Amino acid sequence: MGNTVFRVVHAGPFITVQDQGRTHLMRYGIPQSGPMDRKSFAIANAALGNDMNTPALEISMGGLTLECVEGSVTLAIVGGGFMVQLGDEKYGSWQCVTIQQGQRLAIKPGPWGCWTYLAFAGHLQAENWFGSLATHSQSGFGGRKLVSGDEIIIQSDEIREDRVGAIPCPVWARARHEVRVVLGPQDRFFDEACLHALLHERFQLTDAYDRMGVRLRGPRLVPKEALSIPSEAILRGSIQVSGDGTATVLLADHQTTGGYPKIATIMTDDTDGFTQLRPHDGIRFKPILSNEAVTLTRRRAASVMNYLTALERRLNL
Repeated sequence: MGNTVFRVVHAGPFITVQDQGRTHLMRYGIPQSGPMDRKSFAIANAALGNDMNTPALEISMGGLTLECVEGSVTLAIVGGGFMVQLGDEKYGSWQCVTIQQGQRLAIKPGPWGCWTYLAFAGHLQAENWFGSLATHSQSGFGGRKLVSGDEIIIQSDEIREDRVGAIPCPVWARARHEVRVVLGPQDRFFDEACLHALLHERFQLTDAYDRMGVRLRGPRLVPKEALSIPSEAILRGSIQVSGDGTATVLLADHQTTGGYPKIATIMTDDTDGFTQLRPHDGIRFKPILSNEAVTLTRRRAASVMNYLTALERRLNL
């Protein structure tokens, strides 16, 4: 074991260090942050046999190119349908490879997906903020944003040849053009026409998209009257509506409180697939009851855990 050092040749926007995020601090106004696609992040670490909270790089459609200037390490690229080039070899994402000193690794958007994760068989060095290396993109606190010319150090690097190869991409890890929602908590402020539009018409993601949230284009969901709602806690997946009727889905770096009405909330299990949609992709919302959401989320969590356990142990998936 030693150190592997990378030079960042190119880094697009929103390339950040993420771990699972900082928990139990939203009451103090500190967002959880963490990966946009939590399942893909977990799979990347499981594929290497890492601890589930091992920090990784989250890569946007802007892409990332690294040059290995010292050492060698096995790494995993998981999430979306990104294209990967290591030296002269080309792969899709969902792959474990070993990079050697002098080689370049380029990760670019492919046919689908908005985010992918680069995990290392070693420990990515970054700044700890309130017990986590997750980067809050608006403030820059936490791990860090990557820019061209940066240096990345992987301590305690390992070559794990038994891990090298393709990683199976389960159906539940793909982008979702229909997501399930629970109405509320402020659906009472919208008339039947707005609720019908939300649940029966098509929306589209816009270019107003970052780690905090994405604005939607579609039917206007104007509240019935001017509202003055006291600020309250906000969850990832909340569909927040501004005064002009524009809906915004809140994501990993969402604010901790807000006073705009939330017409519905995307079920936790569907938020990862939602984040893999690209700007201009279409989306539809399917209503479910809260108790159904709990049951389905628990069922999916058990399925994901079985997959991760098998992947960690290199069992036949």
